[in-house]
Amino acid sequence: MAKNIQAVRGMHDVLPEQTQSWQRVEKVFQQVLASYGYQEIRLPIVEKTELFNRSIGEVTDIVEKEMYTFDDRNGDSLTLRPEGTAGCLRAGIEHGLLHNQIQRLWYYGPMFRHERPQKGRYRQFYQLGVETYGMAGPDIDAEIIILGHRLWTQLGIRDKLELQLNTLGSKEERQHYREKLVVYFSKHIALLDDDSRRRLQTNPLRILDSKNPEVQALVEQAPTLMDSLGDESLQHFKGLTHLLDELGIDYKINCRLVRGLDYYGYTVFEWVTNDLGAQGTVCAGGRYDSLVEQLGARSSSAIGFAMGMERLMALVEMLGEASTAKRSIDVYMICVGDKTQAVGMVLAETLRTYLPTLKLQVHCGGGSFKSQFKKADKSGADIALIIGDDEVANDEVGVKSLRKKQDQNIMAQKEVGMYLQKALNITSSEG
Repeated sequence: MAKNIQAVRGMHDVLPEQTQSWQRVEKVFQQVLASYGYQEIRLPIVEKTELFNRSIGEVTDIVEKEMYTFDDRNGDSLTLRPEGTAGCLRAGIEHGLLHNQIQRLWYYGPMFRHERPQKGRYRQFYQLGVETYGMAGPDIDAEIIILGHRLWTQLGIRDKLELQLNTLGSKEERQHYREKLVVYFSKHIALLDDDSRRRLQTNPLRILDSKNPEVQALVEQAPTLMDSLGDESLQHFKGLTHLLDELGIDYKINCRLVRGLDYYGYTVFEWVTNDLGAQGTVCAGGRYDSLVEQLGARSSSAIGFAMGMERLMALVEMLGEASTAKRSIDVYMICVGDKTQAVGMVLAETLRTYLPTLKLQVHCGGGSFKSQFKKADKSGADIALIIGDDEVANDEVGVKSLRKKQDQNIMAQKEVGMYLQKALNITSSEG
């Protein structure tokens, strides 16, 4: 017997019993984003490899080790997107959305990175991304942080997340700070692990993010970026914290908070939790003004964030919030008899037209009344509609509550729509 084919390592299925919870969370962020005036943009999963080489940088872990890259039949190098910012910016440049314009955009879908799979970290993972363009002040920085705060509040997990803030200043300030870090860590190079020694030559700010306890001890004594910032950078950061204070948003200034990609500058932030172990960052973002010009367009302000859905769902489900998802079926239709299936399906279409939000499932595949009734009960539906040969002959339908102790009713088929509308408290197409 042939061996069963299983999913690719690190790529997981979201099963039907889980998708209700996902859909509920997705609906919340769609509503919240719309309430702030953000518009959805849908982007390709595959981009030219050059896009990520230029945006992320060729000496990063993502480009060197983690991207799924291949040559297509024309010999072009293509890559499954490892993150969404570069593709969103590429689309904005290509379609003329950026120059002298303000944009508030969001996207959602799978990303791909060849990392070591672990809880909350997959090789195919889903992200919500939010990107804004054309606004330079701290007010838009505050807005997307407040937006995140509202998302957590709507999902009932606000108390489980802490906002951490930092500023990376300008490119020139970061370069000056890098030089300070290189001098400092070079004096203690014997205490650095292999990863930190490599980063010392490529991106020394990433050493600040090390999880190695010995390196963390060194980081505690390292120079801080705040000491290298000029008045403009400090005023931008103070403008942001002032707005957050006025809005009552709690935060912690974390001077060691950095981003793994070179294009970030000024504001950076993370929403973190202690409830998911090592994978504690649920949402992260910051300013990336320099990336717009780096990809060939005129300079433009930009700030955004990305949220990992798998980690968010783990947190939501841990707190039991997912249990509030609505049932998947309202009504289950049982059809027993030679002529009942067609009648039942016609009636079902009539009901779906009259009650557009009704979730009605018609039994298919035959079977006895007893077996069909068991499936109706197992479906989670509130009500069973029953059509047998007698009901067909009399243009009637049996109506049986599956969750309450009530006798079965027989009513005319034309009356069923109004009955279900009242019983399930749903709106008809006629209002």
